[in-house]
Amino acid sequence: MRWPFVELGEFAVQRGGSIDPRKFPDEIFELYSIPSFDAGTPEVCAGSEIGSSKKCVKPNDVLLSRIVPHIRRAWVVDKKNSYRQIASGEWIVFRGQRIYPKFLKHILLFDTFHAAFMQTVAGVGGSLLRARPADVYKIRIPLPPLSEQKRIAGILDATDALRTKRRESLSLLDNLIQSTFLDMFGDPVTNPMGWKMGVIGDLLKSVNYGSSKKADSENGAYPILRMSNITYSGAWNFHDLKYIDLNEKELAKHLVYKGQILFNRTNSKELVGKTAVYREEEPMAFAGYLVRGVVNDYADAEYIGTFMNTPQIKTYLQNKCKNIVGMANINAKEFQSIPIPKPPLDLQRRFATIIESIKKQKTRLQAHLAELDTLFASLQQRAFNGEL
Repeated sequence: MRWPFVELGEFAVQRGGSIDPRKFPDEIFELYSIPSFDAGTPEVCAGSEIGSSKKCVKPNDVLLSRIVPHIRRAWVVDKKNSYRQIASGEWIVFRGQRIYPKFLKHILLFDTFHAAFMQTVAGVGGSLLRARPADVYKIRIPLPPLSEQKRIAGILDATDALRTKRRESLSLLDNLIQSTFLDMFGDPVTNPMGWKMGVIGDLLKSVNYGSSKKADSENGAYPILRMSNITYSGAWNFHDLKYIDLNEKELAKHLVYKGQILFNRTNSKELVGKTAVYREEEPMAFAGYLVRGVVNDYADAEYIGTFMNTPQIKTYLQNKCKNIVGMANINAKEFQSIPIPKPPLDLQRRFATIIESIKKQKTRLQAHLAELDTLFASLQQRAFNGEL
């Protein structure tokens, strides 16, 4: 079934009013900001805590973020409560009698719309990129009957809810890893169990930087791991791999093998120190922003990797970072000097066995999440083509 298309601007709220919360310092507002979207819930705060004028919004308004546009952010304003609802200026606001809010939210997150949305972007790059509302309004979207919009939104919401539950399960497994570490070894900074203390370098037999060769998106004998391939929690993301060639002399220095550690030495302050244990059977190359650590006979890689990703050590590293050319940095020597408790090797290995079991559960959940992502994308495609 082919539906009519309309310009998105038909539903734009261009004169919805604004308010300066600072003029109402004691009033409590419900604030829809970009940080609160990322946190999953609007902020509830006093006017005195809000630094600038905000847009007035209503329940069922649909918000589309115009900043950092490669990150897809669309939000439906919740039902009215006792607080006035406001939104930061980074949001483009939509409402209308002919559009069902949850249907529109799914449209705004759909690949086809996002590709058109990215064509409206201007700016010098990074966080300074902005979508131009006047151009966004010209994007055409399908407009089925309202009853059909609600039916489609219901199907997509149900599938998306399953994806959310899988992500929550994966997050709980990450928390389980951290809580198991604390239970077995105690706080890694205060060392309440009184383990003998040392430094990371005591537990490694070699440390070196990765390759500085320029990577290619298609050509090269070895896929190369970069800082973006290590997640904040210490997991691996093998998407968007590039490739390099290495000669015989470079192989020993610039390949990472199963059971070795990669440490991210530079990035924003929050991301310096991301650490992951490499678990693949086939080696990969690694880039110069990463440091490889090969454990010696006194440690298990999983113990060191989890230690590095505890919130306590992340905070420690943030305080230790130097600023080099606008980026936080911890070099290989400083990495090796990080203080670390040295519990018995058999206890570390027992921990590694537990971690292996948790990782297997994560792998199963990640595979199921990938299936749900594929299903959701297929449903979106069919829905917005009138085939669902």
